[in-house]
Amino acid sequence: MSDIINLSYALDTFYILMSGALVLWMAAGFAMLESGLVRSKNTVEILTKNVGLFCIACLMYYLSGYAMMYPGEAVAANNAYWPGFNFFVGDDNVAKEIVSGANESTYSGMADFFFQIVFVATAMSVVSGAVAERMKLWAFFVFAIVMCGFLYPIQGYWKWGGGFLDQAGFVDFAGSGVVHLTGATAAFAGVLVLGPRMGKYGKDGRINAIPGANLPLAALGAMILWLGWLGFNGGSELAIANIDEANIVALIFVNTTLAAAAGGLAAILSAQVILRKPDLTMLLNGILGGLVAITAAPETPTPGLALIIGAVGGVLVVLAVLSIDRLKIDDPVGAISVHGICGIWGLLAVPLSQESASFSTQLLGVGSIFAFIFITSLVVWFIIKAVIGIRVDPQVEYDGVDRHECGIYAYPEFIVNN
Repeated sequence: MSDIINLSYALDTFYILMSGALVLWMAAGFAMLESGLVRSKNTVEILTKNVGLFCIACLMYYLSGYAMMYPGEAVAANNAYWPGFNFFVGDDNVAKEIVSGANESTYSGMADFFFQIVFVATAMSVVSGAVAERMKLWAFFVFAIVMCGFLYPIQGYWKWGGGFLDQAGFVDFAGSGVVHLTGATAAFAGVLVLGPRMGKYGKDGRINAIPGANLPLAALGAMILWLGWLGFNGGSELAIANIDEANIVALIFVNTTLAAAAGGLAAILSAQVILRKPDLTMLLNGILGGLVAITAAPETPTPGLALIIGAVGGVLVVLAVLSIDRLKIDDPVGAISVHGICGIWGLLAVPLSQESASFSTQLLGVGSIFAFIFITSLVVWFIIKAVIGIRVDPQVEYDGVDRHECGIYAYPEFIVNN
Protein backbone atom coordinates (compact mmCIF):
# COMPACT_ATOMS: atom_id res chain seq x y z
CA MET A 1 0.00 0.00 0.00
CA SER A 2 2.87 2.35 0.82
CA ASP A 3 4.34 1.87 -2.65
CA ILE A 4 0.97 2.69 -4.22
CA ILE A 5 0.69 5.89 -2.19
CA ASN A 6 4.24 6.90 -3.12
CA LEU A 7 3.56 6.26 -6.79
CA SER A 8 0.30 8.24 -6.66
CA TYR A 9 2.07 11.13 -4.94
CA ALA A 10 4.88 11.14 -7.49
CA LEU A 11 2.54 10.89 -10.47
CA ASP A 12 0.19 13.66 -9.32
CA THR A 13 3.13 15.91 -8.49
CA PHE A 14 4.73 15.27 -11.87
CA TYR A 15 1.42 15.93 -13.63
CA ILE A 16 1.00 19.29 -11.88
CA LEU A 17 4.58 20.30 -12.70
CA MET A 18 4.22 19.38 -16.39
CA SER A 19 0.87 21.16 -16.57
CA GLY A 20 2.54 24.22 -15.08
CA ALA A 21 5.27 23.98 -17.71
CA LEU A 22 2.57 24.04 -20.40
CA VAL A 23 1.04 27.15 -18.83
CA LEU A 24 4.49 28.72 -18.72
CA TRP A 25 4.71 28.04 -22.46
CA MET A 26 1.58 30.20 -22.82
CA ALA A 27 3.84 33.18 -22.11
CA ALA A 28 5.48 32.50 -25.46
CA GLY A 29 2.02 32.31 -27.03
CA PHE A 30 1.03 35.71 -25.66
CA ALA A 31 4.35 37.20 -26.77
CA MET A 32 4.00 35.86 -30.33
CA LEU A 33 0.31 36.74 -30.62
CA GLU A 34 0.77 40.30 -29.42
CA SER A 35 3.96 40.96 -31.38
CA GLY A 36 2.18 39.77 -34.50
CA LEU A 37 -0.79 42.07 -33.94
CA VAL A 38 1.18 45.27 -33.33
CA ARG A 39 3.10 47.30 -35.91
CA SER A 40 6.71 46.39 -36.59
CA LYS A 41 8.00 49.59 -34.95
CA ASN A 42 6.60 48.44 -31.59
CA THR A 43 7.61 44.77 -31.65
CA VAL A 44 10.65 44.83 -29.36
CA GLU A 45 8.79 46.68 -26.64
CA ILE A 46 5.84 44.29 -26.60
CA LEU A 47 8.25 41.36 -26.40
CA THR A 48 10.13 43.06 -23.57
CA LYS A 49 6.85 43.59 -21.71
CA ASN A 50 5.82 39.96 -22.06
CA VAL A 51 9.13 38.52 -20.95
CA GLY A 52 9.64 41.13 -18.24
CA LEU A 53 6.16 40.74 -16.77
CA PHE A 54 6.74 37.02 -16.39
CA CYS A 55 9.88 37.67 -14.38
CA ILE A 56 8.04 40.22 -12.23
CA ALA A 57 5.08 37.88 -11.73
CA CYS A 58 7.30 35.05 -10.52
CA LEU A 59 9.18 37.21 -8.02
CA MET A 60 6.16 39.13 -6.69
CA TYR A 61 4.10 35.97 -6.28
CA TYR A 62 6.99 34.48 -4.32
CA LEU A 63 7.44 37.59 -2.18
CA SER A 64 3.80 38.28 -1.33
CA GLY A 65 1.24 36.88 -3.77
CA TYR A 66 1.10 33.22 -2.76
CA ALA A 67 1.18 33.92 0.98
CA MET A 68 -1.73 36.37 0.60
CA MET A 69 -3.79 34.20 -1.73
CA TYR A 70 -3.26 31.03 0.30
CA PRO A 71 -2.64 32.08 3.92
CA GLY A 72 -2.89 28.44 4.98
CA GLU A 73 -1.87 27.20 8.37
CA ALA A 74 1.18 29.43 8.77
CA VAL A 75 -0.66 32.77 8.67
CA ALA A 76 -4.41 32.86 9.20
CA ALA A 77 -6.43 35.21 7.03
CA ASN A 78 -8.00 38.24 8.73
CA ASN A 79 -11.46 37.40 7.40
CA ALA A 80 -13.24 36.05 4.31
CA TYR A 81 -12.75 39.32 2.43
CA TRP A 82 -9.26 40.43 3.37
CA PRO A 83 -6.37 37.95 3.65
CA GLY A 84 -4.00 40.47 5.18
CA PHE A 85 -0.53 41.50 4.01
CA ASN A 86 1.47 38.29 4.12
CA PHE A 87 4.97 37.96 2.70
CA PHE A 88 7.20 35.17 1.41
CA VAL A 89 6.10 31.68 0.58
CA GLY A 90 7.68 30.10 3.65
CA ASP A 91 8.34 26.44 4.32
CA ASP A 92 5.04 26.06 6.15
CA ASN A 93 3.13 26.93 2.98
CA VAL A 94 4.80 24.74 0.38
CA ALA A 95 7.21 22.22 1.85
CA LYS A 96 4.49 19.71 2.63
CA GLU A 97 2.02 17.36 1.09
CA ILE A 98 -1.35 18.73 0.04
CA VAL A 99 -4.44 16.56 0.31
CA SER A 100 -7.39 17.35 -1.94
CA GLY A 101 -10.19 15.85 -3.96
CA ALA A 102 -12.80 13.20 -3.29
CA ASN A 103 -10.18 10.46 -3.46
CA GLU A 104 -7.76 12.33 -1.20
CA SER A 105 -5.03 12.54 -3.80
CA THR A 106 -1.76 13.98 -2.57
CA TYR A 107 0.92 16.09 -4.22
CA SER A 108 3.78 18.38 -3.34
CA GLY A 109 2.98 21.83 -2.06
CA MET A 110 5.96 23.15 -4.01
CA ALA A 111 4.37 21.84 -7.23
CA ASP A 112 1.20 23.73 -6.37
CA PHE A 113 3.21 26.90 -5.80
CA PHE A 114 4.86 26.55 -9.21
CA PHE A 115 1.47 25.95 -10.85
CA GLN A 116 0.03 29.09 -9.26
CA ILE A 117 3.00 31.25 -10.31
CA VAL A 118 2.33 30.72 -13.99
CA PHE A 119 -1.35 31.56 -13.51
CA VAL A 120 -0.69 35.04 -12.15
CA ALA A 121 1.67 35.66 -15.08
CA THR A 122 -1.14 34.72 -17.46
CA ALA A 123 -3.45 37.30 -15.90
CA MET A 124 -0.84 40.03 -16.32
CA SER A 125 -0.16 38.98 -19.91
CA VAL A 126 -3.72 39.98 -20.79
CA VAL A 127 -2.93 43.58 -19.85
CA SER A 128 0.12 43.98 -22.10
CA GLY A 129 -1.74 43.54 -25.37
CA ALA A 130 -4.53 45.99 -24.57
CA VAL A 131 -2.15 48.84 -23.73
CA ALA A 132 0.28 48.11 -26.57
CA GLU A 133 1.99 50.72 -28.78
CA ARG A 134 1.59 53.77 -26.52
CA MET A 135 2.36 52.92 -22.88
CA LYS A 136 5.71 53.58 -21.20
CA LEU A 137 7.58 50.38 -20.50
CA TRP A 138 8.46 51.17 -16.90
CA ALA A 139 4.94 52.36 -16.11
CA PHE A 140 3.72 48.96 -17.23
CA PHE A 141 6.30 47.17 -15.09
CA VAL A 142 5.33 49.21 -12.01
CA PHE A 143 1.70 48.21 -12.49
CA ALA A 144 2.77 44.58 -12.92
CA ILE A 145 4.43 44.70 -9.48
CA VAL A 146 1.22 45.89 -7.81
CA MET A 147 -1.03 43.60 -9.83
CA CYS A 148 0.93 40.38 -9.30
CA GLY A 149 1.94 41.03 -5.72
CA PHE A 150 -1.32 42.38 -4.30
CA LEU A 151 -4.39 42.92 -6.51
CA TYR A 152 -4.50 39.48 -8.13
CA PRO A 153 -3.88 37.56 -4.87
CA ILE A 154 -6.62 39.39 -2.96
CA GLN A 155 -9.41 38.51 -5.38
CA GLY A 156 -7.85 35.08 -5.93
CA TYR A 157 -8.13 34.46 -2.19
CA TRP A 158 -11.88 35.12 -2.38
CA LYS A 159 -12.35 31.97 -4.45
CA TRP A 160 -9.28 29.72 -4.50
CA GLY A 161 -8.03 30.66 -1.03
CA GLY A 162 -11.32 29.87 0.69
CA GLY A 163 -12.67 33.42 0.94
CA PHE A 164 -16.24 34.67 0.75
CA LEU A 165 -16.87 33.72 -2.90
CA ASP A 166 -15.83 30.16 -2.25
CA GLN A 167 -18.01 30.05 0.85
CA ALA A 168 -20.95 31.40 -1.18
CA GLY A 169 -20.62 28.57 -3.72
CA PHE A 170 -19.08 30.55 -6.57
CA VAL A 171 -17.63 28.21 -9.22
CA ASP A 172 -14.48 29.03 -11.19
CA PHE A 173 -12.59 25.81 -11.81
CA ALA A 174 -9.56 27.09 -13.73
CA GLY A 175 -9.90 30.86 -13.80
CA SER A 176 -12.37 32.40 -16.25
CA GLY A 177 -12.86 35.00 -13.53
CA VAL A 178 -9.88 34.74 -11.19
CA VAL A 179 -7.39 34.90 -14.06
CA HIS A 180 -8.98 36.10 -17.30
CA LEU A 181 -11.66 38.55 -16.14
CA THR A 182 -9.15 39.95 -13.67
CA GLY A 183 -6.57 40.59 -16.39
CA ALA A 184 -9.15 42.04 -18.78
CA THR A 185 -10.58 44.37 -16.12
CA ALA A 186 -7.14 45.71 -15.21
CA ALA A 187 -6.50 46.21 -18.93
CA PHE A 188 -9.84 47.99 -19.36
CA ALA A 189 -9.00 50.43 -16.57
CA GLY A 190 -5.57 51.05 -18.08
CA VAL A 191 -6.95 51.67 -21.56
CA LEU A 192 -9.44 54.22 -20.22
CA VAL A 193 -6.63 56.18 -18.52
CA LEU A 194 -4.25 55.74 -21.44
CA GLY A 195 -6.51 56.68 -24.35
CA PRO A 196 -6.46 55.38 -27.95
CA ARG A 197 -3.48 55.26 -30.30
CA MET A 198 -2.86 58.25 -32.53
CA GLY A 199 -4.85 57.99 -35.75
CA LYS A 200 -7.09 55.18 -34.54
CA TYR A 201 -10.25 57.28 -34.49
CA GLY A 202 -10.94 60.15 -36.88
CA LYS A 203 -12.62 63.40 -35.91
CA ASP A 204 -15.58 62.44 -38.06
CA GLY A 205 -16.12 59.31 -35.99
CA ARG A 206 -14.37 57.05 -38.49
CA ILE A 207 -12.63 53.97 -37.11
CA ASN A 208 -9.28 53.41 -38.80
CA ALA A 209 -7.90 49.90 -38.92
CA ILE A 210 -4.28 49.55 -37.80
CA PRO A 211 -3.10 46.15 -39.09
CA GLY A 212 -0.54 44.07 -37.28
CA ALA A 213 2.89 43.50 -38.74
CA ASN A 214 3.16 39.71 -38.66
CA LEU A 215 0.02 37.61 -38.87
CA PRO A 216 1.94 34.31 -39.24
CA LEU A 217 3.48 35.06 -35.86
CA ALA A 218 0.06 35.88 -34.43
CA ALA A 219 -1.32 32.57 -35.70
CA LEU A 220 1.61 30.70 -34.15
CA GLY A 221 0.98 32.49 -30.86
CA ALA A 222 -2.68 31.47 -30.84
CA MET A 223 -1.81 27.83 -31.46
CA ILE A 224 0.81 27.90 -28.69
CA LEU A 225 -1.86 29.28 -26.35
CA TRP A 226 -4.24 26.50 -27.35
CA LEU A 227 -1.60 23.91 -26.47
CA GLY A 228 -0.76 25.60 -23.19
CA TRP A 229 -4.43 25.79 -22.28
CA LEU A 230 -4.56 22.02 -21.98
CA GLY A 231 -2.21 22.37 -19.02
CA PHE A 232 -4.13 25.40 -17.77
CA ASN A 233 -7.45 23.56 -17.56
CA GLY A 234 -6.27 19.96 -17.25
CA GLY A 235 -3.71 20.74 -14.60
CA SER A 236 -6.33 22.48 -12.48
CA GLU A 237 -7.74 19.05 -11.62
CA LEU A 238 -4.50 18.67 -9.60
CA ALA A 239 -4.54 14.88 -9.86
CA ILE A 240 -4.42 12.08 -12.42
CA ALA A 241 -3.19 9.03 -10.50
CA ASN A 242 -6.45 7.11 -10.24
CA ILE A 243 -9.17 6.02 -12.67
CA ASP A 244 -11.71 8.69 -11.70
CA GLU A 245 -9.23 11.56 -11.91
CA ALA A 246 -7.74 10.29 -15.16
CA ASN A 247 -11.20 10.19 -16.74
CA ILE A 248 -11.94 13.73 -15.59
CA VAL A 249 -8.65 14.98 -17.03
CA ALA A 250 -9.44 13.30 -20.35
CA LEU A 251 -12.85 14.97 -20.42
CA ILE A 252 -11.25 18.34 -19.66
CA PHE A 253 -8.84 17.94 -22.57
CA VAL A 254 -11.69 17.03 -24.93
CA ASN A 255 -13.96 19.85 -23.74
CA THR A 256 -11.15 22.41 -23.91
CA THR A 257 -10.28 21.41 -27.47
CA LEU A 258 -13.89 21.31 -28.69
CA ALA A 259 -14.65 24.71 -27.14
CA ALA A 260 -11.61 26.23 -28.84
CA ALA A 261 -12.49 24.73 -32.23
CA ALA A 262 -16.13 25.79 -31.97
CA GLY A 263 -15.12 29.28 -30.86
CA GLY A 264 -12.82 29.72 -33.84
CA LEU A 265 -15.35 28.45 -36.36
CA ALA A 266 -18.18 30.52 -34.88
CA ALA A 267 -16.00 33.63 -34.95
CA ILE A 268 -14.92 33.26 -38.58
CA LEU A 269 -18.52 32.59 -39.66
CA SER A 270 -19.68 35.64 -37.73
CA ALA A 271 -16.96 37.72 -39.36
CA GLN A 272 -18.06 36.50 -42.78
CA VAL A 273 -21.65 37.56 -42.09
CA ILE A 274 -20.87 40.91 -40.44
CA LEU A 275 -17.65 42.00 -42.16
CA ARG A 276 -18.14 40.10 -45.43
CA LYS A 277 -14.74 38.47 -45.05
CA PRO A 278 -13.25 35.56 -43.09
CA ASP A 279 -11.04 37.68 -40.85
CA LEU A 280 -8.00 35.76 -39.54
CA THR A 281 -7.70 37.85 -36.38
CA MET A 282 -11.32 37.10 -35.54
CA LEU A 283 -10.65 33.40 -36.05
CA LEU A 284 -7.66 33.50 -33.70
CA ASN A 285 -9.49 35.50 -31.06
CA GLY A 286 -12.53 33.24 -31.45
CA ILE A 287 -10.36 30.25 -30.56
CA LEU A 288 -9.11 32.08 -27.49
CA GLY A 289 -12.63 33.21 -26.60
CA GLY A 290 -13.83 29.61 -26.66
CA LEU A 291 -10.93 28.62 -24.43
CA VAL A 292 -11.63 31.38 -21.92
CA ALA A 293 -15.34 30.52 -21.82
CA ILE A 294 -14.83 26.81 -21.06
CA THR A 295 -12.20 27.52 -18.40
CA ALA A 296 -14.77 28.26 -15.68
CA ALA A 297 -16.01 24.64 -15.70
CA PRO A 298 -14.26 22.35 -18.21
CA GLU A 299 -14.72 19.25 -16.06
CA THR A 300 -18.52 18.94 -15.98
CA PRO A 301 -20.14 19.72 -19.37
CA THR A 302 -20.71 17.02 -21.93
CA PRO A 303 -18.56 17.49 -25.04
CA GLY A 304 -21.64 18.71 -26.89
CA LEU A 305 -22.35 21.39 -24.29
CA ALA A 306 -18.68 22.41 -24.22
CA LEU A 307 -18.88 22.91 -27.98
CA ILE A 308 -21.89 25.21 -27.55
CA ILE A 309 -20.20 27.20 -24.76
CA GLY A 310 -17.14 27.70 -26.95
CA ALA A 311 -19.20 28.66 -30.01
CA VAL A 312 -21.09 31.32 -28.07
CA GLY A 313 -17.74 32.64 -26.88
CA GLY A 314 -16.55 32.90 -30.49
CA VAL A 315 -19.60 34.91 -31.53
CA LEU A 316 -19.28 37.16 -28.48
CA VAL A 317 -15.66 37.94 -29.38
CA VAL A 318 -16.63 39.32 -32.78
CA LEU A 319 -19.54 41.35 -31.42
CA ALA A 320 -17.48 42.64 -28.50
CA VAL A 321 -14.46 43.67 -30.59
CA LEU A 322 -16.68 45.66 -32.95
CA SER A 323 -18.74 47.19 -30.13
CA ILE A 324 -15.72 48.22 -28.06
CA ASP A 325 -14.18 49.81 -31.14
CA ARG A 326 -17.35 51.84 -31.73
CA LEU A 327 -17.08 53.11 -28.16
CA LYS A 328 -13.58 54.38 -29.07
CA ILE A 329 -11.90 52.08 -26.58
CA ASP A 330 -8.68 51.08 -28.33
CA ASP A 331 -7.61 47.50 -27.66
CA PRO A 332 -5.05 46.53 -30.33
CA VAL A 333 -5.28 42.76 -29.76
CA GLY A 334 -8.88 42.32 -28.58
CA ALA A 335 -7.80 41.26 -25.08
CA ILE A 336 -10.74 42.89 -23.28
CA SER A 337 -13.22 41.11 -25.53
CA VAL A 338 -11.53 37.72 -25.39
CA HIS A 339 -10.67 37.55 -21.71
CA GLY A 340 -13.29 39.87 -20.25
CA ILE A 341 -16.52 39.29 -22.15
CA CYS A 342 -15.87 35.58 -22.69
CA GLY A 343 -14.70 35.22 -19.10
CA ILE A 344 -18.04 36.58 -17.92
CA TRP A 345 -19.92 34.30 -20.31
CA GLY A 346 -17.98 31.26 -19.13
CA LEU A 347 -18.79 32.01 -15.48
CA LEU A 348 -22.49 32.55 -16.17
CA ALA A 349 -22.64 29.34 -18.23
CA VAL A 350 -21.53 27.15 -15.30
CA PRO A 351 -25.11 26.42 -14.11
CA LEU A 352 -25.76 24.79 -17.49
CA SER A 353 -23.63 21.83 -16.41
CA GLN A 354 -23.74 22.07 -12.61
CA GLU A 355 -27.11 21.99 -10.90
CA SER A 356 -25.56 23.04 -7.60
CA ALA A 357 -24.26 26.28 -9.14
CA SER A 358 -26.62 29.25 -9.09
CA PHE A 359 -26.75 32.08 -11.59
CA SER A 360 -27.02 34.67 -8.82
CA THR A 361 -23.87 33.40 -7.10
CA GLN A 362 -21.97 33.38 -10.38
CA LEU A 363 -23.15 36.94 -10.98
CA LEU A 364 -21.94 37.86 -7.50
CA GLY A 365 -18.51 36.53 -8.42
CA VAL A 366 -18.42 38.44 -11.69
CA GLY A 367 -19.48 41.68 -10.02
CA SER A 368 -17.08 41.32 -7.10
CA ILE A 369 -14.04 40.59 -9.23
CA PHE A 370 -14.83 43.31 -11.76
CA ALA A 371 -15.60 46.01 -9.17
CA PHE A 372 -12.53 45.32 -7.04
CA ILE A 373 -10.04 45.02 -9.88
CA PHE A 374 -11.46 47.93 -11.87
CA ILE A 375 -11.49 50.38 -8.96
CA THR A 376 -8.09 49.41 -7.55
CA SER A 377 -6.47 49.25 -11.00
CA LEU A 378 -7.89 52.65 -11.89
CA VAL A 379 -6.38 54.11 -8.73
CA VAL A 380 -3.00 52.51 -9.41
CA TRP A 381 -2.99 53.66 -13.04
CA PHE A 382 -3.79 57.24 -12.00
CA ILE A 383 -1.05 57.21 -9.37
CA ILE A 384 1.49 55.94 -11.90
CA LYS A 385 0.30 58.58 -14.37
CA ALA A 386 0.78 61.35 -11.80
CA VAL A 387 4.20 60.17 -10.65
CA ILE A 388 6.03 59.00 -13.78
CA GLY A 389 3.42 59.21 -16.56
CA ILE A 390 2.02 56.26 -18.46
CA ARG A 391 1.89 57.42 -22.07
CA VAL A 392 4.86 58.04 -24.34
CA ASP A 393 5.24 61.39 -26.08
CA PRO A 394 3.45 61.83 -29.44
CA GLN A 395 6.74 61.83 -31.35
CA VAL A 396 7.83 58.62 -29.64
CA GLU A 397 4.53 57.02 -30.53
CA TYR A 398 4.86 58.19 -34.13
CA ASP A 399 8.43 56.91 -34.47
CA GLY A 400 7.67 53.69 -32.63
CA VAL A 401 8.37 52.83 -29.02
CA ASP A 402 11.12 50.39 -30.03
CA ARG A 403 13.40 53.21 -31.10
CA HIS A 404 12.99 55.39 -28.01
CA GLU A 405 12.01 52.97 -25.22
CA CYS A 406 14.25 50.02 -26.13
CA GLY A 407 16.84 51.41 -28.54
CA ILE A 408 16.70 48.43 -30.92
CA TYR A 409 14.45 47.21 -33.72
CA ALA A 410 12.89 43.82 -34.31
CA TYR A 411 13.16 44.24 -38.09
CA PRO A 412 16.28 46.40 -38.67
CA GLU A 413 16.37 45.58 -42.40
CA PHE A 414 13.33 47.83 -42.82
CA ILE A 415 15.04 50.83 -41.19
CA VAL A 416 16.46 53.51 -43.49
CA ASN A 417 19.48 55.35 -42.09
CA ASN A 418 19.48 58.96 -43.14
